[in-house]
Amino acid sequence: MKRIVVALGGNALGNTPEEQQLRVHKAVQPIADLLAQGNQVIIAHGNGPQVGMINLAFETASLADSKQPGMPFPECGAMSQGYIGYHLQNALQAELRKQGLPQKVATLITQVEVDRDDPAFQNPTKPIGTFYSQEQADILANTKNYIMKEDANRGYRRVVASPKPTGIVEIDVIRSLVDANHVVICVGGGGIPVIQVGQHHEGVPAVIDKDFASAKLAELLQADMLVILTAVNKVKINFNRPNQQDLDDVSIKELKTYLDKGHFLKGSMLPKVEAAIAFVENNPQGVAIIASLEEAALAVKGKSGTLVHA
Repeated sequence: MKRIVVALGGNALGNTPEEQQLRVHKAVQPIADLLAQGNQVIIAHGNGPQVGMINLAFETASLADSKQPGMPFPECGAMSQGYIGYHLQNALQAELRKQGLPQKVATLITQVEVDRDDPAFQNPTKPIGTFYSQEQADILANTKNYIMKEDANRGYRRVVASPKPTGIVEIDVIRSLVDANHVVICVGGGGIPVIQVGQHHEGVPAVIDKDFASAKLAELLQADMLVILTAVNKVKINFNRPNQQDLDDVSIKELKTYLDKGHFLKGSMLPKVEAAIAFVENNPQGVAIIASLEEAALAVKGKSGTLVHA
């Protein structure tokens, strides 16, 4: 039996609640296959399209009517965790019943700790939400203290920091549920970013990359595998060039060399590669796999995906 953290991309879940309900039934099938093989599985997921949709709804309402309350970004993240988790656990529980598997599934609203002194807070770069005119952007900046930046001449967008995760507040609860053989859906969208303030945690407007949060989760749970599922079946170097090459089995030393040479695109494969390296560095007995959603079960058996090891 292996303990496996599976990281699902937010884009794999669709852009609307209706689309998501259709897509999750496909997404949970390879996860059920992993459970049928006798593994423990913990699920993390992205929330890029979903949290943007929630944030936009509140921003649009408040721009149209100043009396309409806005919604802080950490709360938008919590909302996305709730409704994505609802769809995932519902679909996965149905698939487990269909296959006659005994596990129960639960979603845990998860707070992920970040360092208040993380340099990312000094240079917010993560765009969220929709595009605005300069006039609208000025209103949001003045009334809500948003940081608005022009984005490729397409308009202005709000940007927030993307700090690295340092801990997971609910890790003991997650570990207890996993030890009891339940399937836990957690650190959704990278988790709700929080900082320690006295005896409690306080949410901050930021986005934690879900791959880094998944790597931290796998590290703290001492998982055997971190499986990052994406749209391609293997990591590639010289991407989209005549000499493009798939990576099947690679050490973190080799992968760092490719990384330093600029083989991986920011906002695409780069965070997945960096998260895989971080997990294996902190847990040398474990391995990371980057693979396609459809071939997740094959990847765990070593028949697909890119295997990253110490």
